[in-house]
Amino acid sequence: MADFARLLIVFGIVTLALGVILLVGPKIPLIGRLPGDILVRREGTTIFIPIATSLLLSLVLTVLLNLFWR
Repeated sequence: MADFARLLIVFGIVTLALGVILLVGPKIPLIGRLPGDILVRREGTTIFIPIATSLLLSLVLTVLLNLFWR
């Protein structure tokens, strides 16, 4: 039962973190507008491929998770 409680706490923290990111995310100046992000606009269609943003977030999350779970 203790393992299930820990799992619920982790899911709660992850949900809280995602909520904060979605709330504050548009106010962060560089997210989504880094030099490696691709934006293509055509008539009636917009394609956005955030390559650099994805790599940066992956690096930050990898470092944070390695710090907390070691």
